[in-house]
Amino acid sequence: MSLPRDIRAFLSHYHGQTDDPQASDNLLFYQNRLRCQPDDLLISEIHQSWRKDYNQLEHNHGYIQWLFPIRENGMNFEAQALQPHEAAAMKEDSDVIKRIKASYELMLDFYGMCLLNFEAGLIGRSEGYRTRYRNLLQAPHNNLRITRILKCLSEMGLEHLNAGFLLHILNEQSEHKQLNTSLLRDSMDRWWANCLRNGSDREWIGLTIKKVRNEEIFSREKYEASLQRRKESGSMAETQLECVDV
Repeated sequence: MSLPRDIRAFLSHYHGQTDDPQASDNLLFYQNRLRCQPDDLLISEIHQSWRKDYNQLEHNHGYIQWLFPIRENGMNFEAQALQPHEAAAMKEDSDVIKRIKASYELMLDFYGMCLLNFEAGLIGRSEGYRTRYRNLLQAPHNNLRITRILKCLSEMGLEHLNAGFLLHILNEQSEHKQLNTSLLRDSMDRWWANCLRNGSDREWIGLTIKKVRNEEIFSREKYEASLQRRKESGSMAETQLECVDV
């Protein structure tokens, strides 16, 4: 099955696109110096006032392009596509990265999840996760939002969080039969699992997903072990010991 066009563009680092050095709305917004439109809020104000405001997060369709800018235009025409010079500056700004993390945690909570370990990308269930999981299944426009979130995290040098997110959902599907509708699986298998520019991670996660689709169990223990391996060695694959004749 061929990859969707937007995924091919993402994996190619948007080959052929040029940088507009005059366009810096995303950088300024994440520096807390520019208000997003049309909501007219600073990033700090969104983080303070919107947490657990699930009605706002579900029905407002203008904020996601500001919270998670990517190199593609979205449905909010008052938001600017991410420019390469912005991404480079944002990755080097520790305050911006803290705000990206806060945005990610805001949306994780909305989806019924919580970030347990930032360095490893480890995710768990949040309090009241059942209601939030049900909303995620009933409002599939969030599948598009998640694709955007994962692409943005990759642009910000936080791609390890993508692996943690994907494998948490895979564990829920495999061990607990949660988040397991055909529509969500399609989004996961075709889009989310390919929002990884690290080829070895993308291959390992893709193979692991195929095993689960063939009824192999991906346990919580396997989930945590895979993230720990990646944190320690840079790879989720288990080390194969070579047999040596003596």
